[in-house]
Amino acid sequence: MEKKYDVVALGEFLIDFTPAGSTDSGMKLFEQNPGGAPVNMLTAVGKAGLKTAFIGKVGDDMHGNFLVETAKQAGIDTRGIVVDNTVFTTLAFVTLDENGEREFSFARKPGADTMLCYKEVDADLLRDTKVFHIGSLSLTDEPARTTTFQAVKEAKKYGAVISYDPNYRAPLWDSRENAMERMKSILPFVDIMKLSDEETALLTPFSDPEEAAEYLLGSGVRLVAVTLGSEGVLICSRDGSRKVPGFVSHVVDTTGAGDSFWGAFVSQLVRADKRLEEFSIDELAECARYGNAVASLCVEKRGGLRSIPEESETFERLAVK
Repeated sequence: MEKKYDVVALGEFLIDFTPAGSTDSGMKLFEQNPGGAPVNMLTAVGKAGLKTAFIGKVGDDMHGNFLVETAKQAGIDTRGIVVDNTVFTTLAFVTLDENGEREFSFARKPGADTMLCYKEVDADLLRDTKVFHIGSLSLTDEPARTTTFQAVKEAKKYGAVISYDPNYRAPLWDSRENAMERMKSILPFVDIMKLSDEETALLTPFSDPEEAAEYLLGSGVRLVAVTLGSEGVLICSRDGSRKVPGFVSHVVDTTGAGDSFWGAFVSQLVRADKRLEEFSIDELAECARYGNAVASLCVEKRGGLRSIPEESETFERLAVK
């Protein structure tokens, strides 16, 4: 049966307040950037011309209204976004070191994204998508945690490929041990996943990317991508593994790099219109190269969602050997 949506995601939609210089008196300035890994991922999918929708909750405030409008401008179907006047939109304050790497401070006690109840979820979105994507930030607190599990089970029942990005943010968990347990708890439902080389030891007994990926494949995940920063990505499936090198970038801000890679990669899987087990490692490597091109352009601008390139720019970068 033909599905209406290519990718639907559930999770956090928030404001990243990103450093933007200082005032004359030396006070830091912050730029209001739309953020949230699942929405960054959907934006990258949409840039490839595919149909997307988002499920989540924002506050009925200036930030929430801005986020809903931003999603619409990105071509994301917003019917699944709940606007709630009893909670405040989640905020993340980002600081960057001299290499463009980030540290986060969150205003989320509670944030709107954690307060999504399953009865507020538009179940038609779960039943009518080819891929259903989640992260681990929706597993930190109730009721969003239970909502996430229920949504995954419903989408899987209707044939969706379940996509997962753990996207570990230490300040949002009460302990590393609790984070590891919760992030692993969703794995039995996952078909495809992306994790960073810094997250391998959180999700598996191994820190080495190849060993971690093999472990995840052995536990039932069908396709694993381990991002390796500027070195590119390791792709692993039942057909084998391949390290796909990245592109040279002038790095300004790494926010959204992994999300944009994964959205671009998944868009190519969907475009191919094949079952996961039908992809050869060569074909998966080509999908990863496309994802690497998108990510390499994303990091050359500030902010996550707004820095995701148009497909014409991606093709130009792909032409660079």
